Amino acid sequence: MSAPYPVPNADNAPFWAGCAGGELRLQRCTPCGAWRHHPRPMCPECGSTKFEWARASGRGIVHTFTIVHGPTLPAFEERLPYNVIAVALDEGVYMVSNLVDCPPEEIRIGLPVEVVFERLTDTIALPKFRRR
Repeated sequence: MSAPYPVPNADNAPFWAGCAGGELRLQRCTPCGAWRHHPRPMCPECGSTKFEWARASGRGIVHTFTIVHGPTLPAFEERLPYNVIAVALDEGVYMVSNLVDCPPEEIRIGLPVEVVFERLTDTIALPKFRRR
């Protein structure tokens, strides 16, 4: 069984289009300048509905992590064990993803990381992270 793919919608389609193009795009409030993720129609800082999609650095640090050994959903069983990381991006928002090309015993809080993209289809790529 393969893992489910993201389904772009009106709120997040520019995020997924950016990922497919190899760049991390996040919403940034135009009145107050606050970055936000996950995509949503209103700024959590000032309440404005005005925003732009801006290219983010894709750089950050591992804020926390876990190694999943199971049980898990059937679609993810073949990946066991796998890591799940929360990244504190330089822009001040957090993303949950996976760290690639890093043995579990080398993952640590504060580890500097950068975004990479795992292409699933011509139009869908997942943002993952690697050590920098």
